[in-house]
Amino acid sequence: MSDLPETIPVREAHRFPTEALEGFLAEQGLGAMRELRQMRGGQSNPTFLVVGETGEYVLRKQPPGKLLPSAHAVDREFRVLQALARTDVPVPRAVAYCADPGVVGTPFYLMERLHGRVFWDPALPELAREERAPIYYGMNEALARLHRVDPGAIGLADFGRAGNYFRRQTERWSKQWAASKTRENRAIDRLAEWLPAHVPDSDETRICHGDFRLDNMIFHETEPRVIGIIDWELATLGHPLADLGYNCIAYNTDPRAYRGMLGRDLAALGIPSQDEYVRRYCERTGRADGITPFHVAFALFRLAVILEGVLARSVAGNASSDEAAQKGALGIALAERGWELARG
Repeated sequence: MSDLPETIPVREAHRFPTEALEGFLAEQGLGAMRELRQMRGGQSNPTFLVVGETGEYVLRKQPPGKLLPSAHAVDREFRVLQALARTDVPVPRAVAYCADPGVVGTPFYLMERLHGRVFWDPALPELAREERAPIYYGMNEALARLHRVDPGAIGLADFGRAGNYFRRQTERWSKQWAASKTRENRAIDRLAEWLPAHVPDSDETRICHGDFRLDNMIFHETEPRVIGIIDWELATLGHPLADLGYNCIAYNTDPRAYRGMLGRDLAALGIPSQDEYVRRYCERTGRADGITPFHVAFALFRLAVILEGVLARSVAGNASSDEAAQKGALGIALAERGWELARG
């Protein structure tokens, strides 16, 4: 198992004694643990592969050290996975949650490990041209399925506050920025002032993933179909166009900033344009409207604050990835692009 390319040995900063975890697995009827590896991803919440007698499981835990308020809520991740299991939204099966920090050092949960494909580059260089559009439309369908779900029908009516989403989120992420600030980022400050004054009139509530991008999906091994949406840490009740705007960040940033595609020949690549992608989503959800520059600027503001938090954890020495400092440094570039879109 140790030669799996998506895993690495457990990082020094995230090591913990395994005896208590082995006991927890036994209590859950999962048998003995044979191997523990760390997943390469997991910028925010450290993520591990647990190989046991009864199967393979993914363990997601809070990071060590001082945490920002309401951040790294793995209990909410577990709850939304459990709830969505009753719908047609593709998610991994939630297995068990543990609030006791004495087991692995912080609260954690286990979910099934899905075997499939993860695509890290939105340009999909590993695929043939004719295979790329179906992958995009598979992602599009997964997002539409999520937004067609009535939160109240699956017990998530209280998963967040209804209404006034963009103003509340701008205020929340402005506070996060103040709490994690390690340097100046004038574009974040400008967006924090601009966004509340330019919120669209439309106000509706659906389940928002909060980090809906290509590499947070596991695709079927041979079909252009999502079998599992992962990384639900930022999930809440909110406006569905916030998810769609975030999903379209790659269309609005250049390849040097977070693997963007701005300036690339999408037709030559076989990738649908943003307009076509949004049109398909609107067809699937019955919407008459789509995203505006506001929605993408808002998405870039949030992402820039998140990456500044990654940088702060890197400075503190408890980030969840060796690439944390590099990714955190993108906070300025992404915020500046968001401000460019805001100004028109």
